[in-house]
Amino acid sequence: MFDNLIQNLAVYALPVLFAITLHEAAHAYAARLFGDSTAYMLGRVSLNPARHIDPLGTIAMPVVLYLLTGGAFLFGYAKPVPVMFDRLRNPRWHAMLVAAAGPASNLVQSLLWGILALGLQAAGVQEAFFVKMASAGVLVNLVIAAFNLFPLPPLDGGRIVTSLLPARQAITFGRLEPFGFIIVMVLVMTHVFVPYWLSPLVNVFYGFVNLLLTPLVSLVALAH
Repeated sequence: MFDNLIQNLAVYALPVLFAITLHEAAHAYAARLFGDSTAYMLGRVSLNPARHIDPLGTIAMPVVLYLLTGGAFLFGYAKPVPVMFDRLRNPRWHAMLVAAAGPASNLVQSLLWGILALGLQAAGVQEAFFVKMASAGVLVNLVIAAFNLFPLPPLDGGRIVTSLLPARQAITFGRLEPFGFIIVMVLVMTHVFVPYWLSPLVNVFYGFVNLLLTPLVSLVALAH
């Protein structure tokens, strides 16, 4: 059992690290693109994982959740990117795009891991570790994208909803932010979050990624 745990952690380590790092870097890049250089000046527009790693969220939480749920639920987070929304050229709509940049980066990464998986198949690579890592890369990124799109602040989905609401309702909705993670964790532990939000949205994303990969799948099939 212990050996299996170590193997699974090794398979998921790189995909999780990339998924979280690029998620935060995407937020930072989008913020700079739309007028706020706060994250850029702090060195957060970077692909260096060390600039984004949070010891609790990036390392401890994924391991603990993996152990507590038997591998059924895996999630982590990096150091949040600081964004001064009032510095954005269009604070309302650009805040929405900054929030959406993180999950969008995960969808792109899932597509790239899928391309890698097909590349391994085309090359005849059957080494289980690399095949499992590519599959894990697809899954991890889809889970992180779906998790972050949950419409509750401080998650990205909550920030997107805030941008879409009228000003008064947005302020009221924003007051949920200090309790957002607590509410989500309660929903996870009461077996509401995964079957009613995470799994359905991940399945939709899987369908989208598979659709985009269909031409490559056909080429690989023809090559064999």
